[in-house]
Parts: sequence; structure tokens; C-alpha cells
Amino acid sequence: MGVLASNRKRADDCSGFTSQKINQNSPDFRVLKKPRISLTQQSPEKHIWFPNGTVSRLARYPEAKPPLPREVHAPCKNLKFRLSVSRSNQYLRPNSSGYIEKEDFSAVSINTMRSFLCRQYDNAKKMALDALRYSKKDKEVIIEDNEQGGEEAVSDDSSVEEVDVEDRREKIVEERNLQPSSSSVVTEFNNGSLRVDNAGKMLDSLSLGHEGVQFLSIEAYKNLLNSAERRNLKIDDLNFEIKLHEERWDALRSLRSLKKPVETFVPLTEEELSEVEGAFSANRRNVLVSHQNSNIDITGQVLQCLRPGAWLNDEVINVYLELLKERERREPKKFLKCHFFNTFFYKKLAGESGYNYKSVRRWTSERKLGYFLIDCDKIFVPIHKEVHWCLAVINKKDQKLQYLDSLKGMDAQVLHTLERYYVEEVKDKCGRDINISSWDHEYVEDLPEQMNGFDCGMFMLKYIDFYSRGFGLCFNQGDMPYFRLRTAKEILRLRAD
Repeated sequence: MGVLASNRKRADDCSGFTSQKINQNSPDFRVLKKPRISLTQQSPEKHIWFPNGTVSRLARYPEAKPPLPREVHAPCKNLKFRLSVSRSNQYLRPNSSGYIEKEDFSAVSINTMRSFLCRQYDNAKKMALDALRYSKKDKEVIIEDNEQGGEEAVSDDSSVEEVDVEDRREKIVEERNLQPSSSSVVTEFNNGSLRVDNAGKMLDSLSLGHEGVQFLSIEAYKNLLNSAERRNLKIDDLNFEIKLHEERWDALRSLRSLKKPVETFVPLTEEELSEVEGAFSANRRNVLVSHQNSNIDITGQVLQCLRPGAWLNDEVINVYLELLKERERREPKKFLKCHFFNTFFYKKLAGESGYNYKSVRRWTSERKLGYFLIDCDKIFVPIHKEVHWCLAVINKKDQKLQYLDSLKGMDAQVLHTLERYYVEEVKDKCGRDINISSWDHEYVEDLPEQMNGFDCGMFMLKYIDFYSRGFGLCFNQGDMPYFRLRTAKEILRLRAD
């Protein structure tokens, strides 16, 4: 663009004034520079001199022309709220005076945006509620999986569960509190079906996108309601189990808080105490009593194991177990039908070389016992671990294998061995194949615990005594001195009470 020059020496070189004679001494004389060559190859305009300097400067600028409109070959960005307002009208507008001033567009845009979001929210809420009205007002169709192919099918025989759909719909709407949002939640559909693990995700699947609200199909919504029903059933089952365990725990606590059975805690008379003390102080070589059925002699030396602080030996334990069996035969209605193996049975069954059923096969013949083991409610097996006594029980009545240790020990091998023995014993004696693999293997924990290093045998005998009566184990370490004296009295009289 050319500019005015005031250098009078270059006036002759200006090509724009060669054809006219101008008085150089005139005060209005001005000389312009030679115009530059335009890159657009437009024809140069003819410069005309104006006597007024200001007008001449304005006249040299070409007339403003709007740019040529051209088609834009590129993707256009979609407006977020579909508001199409031209940029010129958005910010500038002519006033009454003809001047152009900026327009305060913030209030207009906020009102438009608010009305748009409100419409989107109303549409979303309406379509969400319409999605719930897929069937009759008071019925919900539950579609069960078909065994062949796992496809869903509805027939005339399908079960229909009546559910208050209106209450559920109002509850869902109140809990979710739908609010307008520019973000959308993408929900994937596979062949028109949707797997929803949580009923709370139903309203999350609605999206406020550019194309309106998307909602679940009828098939997907049926699956959603079905999963919600299954979840409610699981919650009911858990509540039932919690309540059941609480009742069991209350029963156990009440059982332990019960008074001790009078029959099993009858104090010894003075005569009985004198008899026991005399046996303890007698000559240890003398035979105090002999049990004919078991062919066991109890000497003074053997009876010394019932003194406080002593370990129980095999003779005392085996004689006492024989007395418990005789007690059951005297009063069969008062006690459970049990079998009491002696202390040598498990050693013979397990053996040093492993499990050996043939070594104990003849121990339980019908001619010898008068009954089969399968007819017994409980079978007691004493277990000796070098310096410690434990008890294993084949509990047919409750269908479980139990292990009782006063020191809270566990031995899975003992229970597996007895399980194998019981199956072979029934097969050998009765010719029946039984399967007890479903029986529980229980390590009894809620039992009286030994607090010293010498009462394990006495604890084992009292476990057997109370279980054969059908009683709970309602004794403790403090009762052991009494039980030692009472056991000595029962052995001396060869009668268990």
C-alpha cells in the first residue's frame, strides 16, 4: 500500500503526475510513492490527486469487499446443545443510533441451555418410567432358562409371579434421583439380550446422548428383574442362616449354663470314700477285683493310676468301658446303643505296616457281640498317642466321624482309617455296600479342655460316659478329682452308675 511522501526532490520521479502540470509552490502539493505490485495480479488503480490531504489518504484505500463464499469440504463439529447462532449475531448487533456494540449473550445462552436440559431430563424420566410398563400393571413374568440351549422361552405353562410393579418402580425412581448430565453411559447389547448382575444398574444404563434416551429392551429388563429376585432370595437365605446359627449358639450357651446332671455328679458317701481310700493304701500286689467278661484283674498297683496326678493305664480304661456296656444292657431304654472298643483295637487296625482290616475282623462277630456294628448309634474308639489319650467316634446317629482331644488336637488320618474300616465291616458282616463319604469329619472344639498334663485319660472316659448317655459335655477341669474317686468306686464294685 502506498503512503504519502514529503520529499520534494523525488517529485519528478513520480509517474502518477507526469501528465499534469502542478504548481509546486502550492501549499496543497503532495507526492505519493509508486504503488507496489499486487500479488493477485489485479490491474493497478489510477491514482488521482485530491487537494485535501485527509480525503486523499482515505481515497487511496480500496473499497472493502466481503470475502468470496466457498464451500467447506470438512466435517463440521456438532453443537453440544444444538444451538446454532451465528458468530456475528452472537456478539455484535446494531443499536438504534447506528453504532455496533457487543451483545450480552450470557443470559440468553444460559436460559436456552437450561430449557434444553430440562427437556432432556423430562424425556429421560418419562421413557424410563415407560420402560417399566412392559406388561400388565400388577404382574411380572419370570422367564426360566431352558435346559436345551439355554434360550429363553415363554409358554402357557410358564410360572407367573405377581409382584407390585408400581411400588418397585416408584422405589427405583426415588432411590436413583435421575439428574441431567451431558455424559452418557454406554450399554452393550448382545443379540438383543443383556446380562445385568445388579438391579441397581438399570437406570445407569440410560444415557442422555445426542439422539435422546436409550433404555433397556423388554427381554433385557426381564433378565434384570429375574436377577434382582435371585439376589433377594440369596439375602433371605443368608438371613435365615444367620438366625439359625444364632439360635444354635444360644442353645449351646444355655446347655453349658444348665445345672449338671444330678445322676452323674452324686457325691460319694463316707462309706464309699473309705472303701476307695482303703483300696489305694492296700498291698499293691493283691488283686482287688476281677472282671470275668474281660478277664482283667485290678490289683492295688493298677488302681494307683486313679490317684490325682497319675496317668490312666489300659487295664483301668478297658474295665471301665466294659462296665459302661453292661450298664447299657441293664437299662437299654435309658442309654444309647453303643459299642466300646478297647485300647488295643486301633493299634491293631492301623498297625505299624499300615491299615489291616483282617487283623481285627474277628473282633466284632455277631456270635461274640450279639449285634452288628451297623445297628449301633455310636461306636467309641480310644486312641493312644504315646503319652496322650484321645477319642474317635463313629456317630451313625448324626452321620459324622468325630475326633475329641482334650488338648484341641486334630488327626485326619484316624478319621479316614475308621471310615474305611466301617465300610468294610458292614460289607463283611452284613453284605451291604454303604457309602459314608458324605459324612462330616468333625473335630469337636466346644468341649471341656484339659488344663494339666495328666488328666487326658480321665477326660476321654468322661467324653465316652456323657456321649453314651446322650448328654452334652457339661464338666470341666475342676471336676476331675471327683471323677477319679467315682471311677475307682465303680471299678471296685464292678458297676457303672
